[in-house]
Amino acid sequence: MKARIPGAPNQANMMKKIQEMQENMQKKQEEVENTEFSASAGGGAVEITVNGKHELLSVKIKPEVVDPEETDMLEDLVLACANEALRKASETMDREMSKFTEGMPSIPGLF
Repeated sequence: MKARIPGAPNQANMMKKIQEMQENMQKKQEEVENTEFSASAGGGAVEITVNGKHELLSVKIKPEVVDPEETDMLEDLVLACANEALRKASETMDREMSKFTEGMPSIPGLF
């Protein structure tokens, strides 16, 4: 007769589900990291594109807004645009990762 350990099949099943969830989370994280997020400011005068890793990919500035007398305004537009694109990337990552933990009990040290 084999000894039975109470709860062993449930623990093994739960560990398998956790491992699957971690793999799915990693795939989704990689997907978001490879997604591009763009934002514009000044009515499209400045456009910035970042990826989900918060890396700046491109900065486009319309030539007609480049005025040596108003570099402060251009700097403000670039800053606002970059922050908005990075905010979009962060919100997307947070939203996608929260889908995996909805309804789960808090397990200290797991997430």
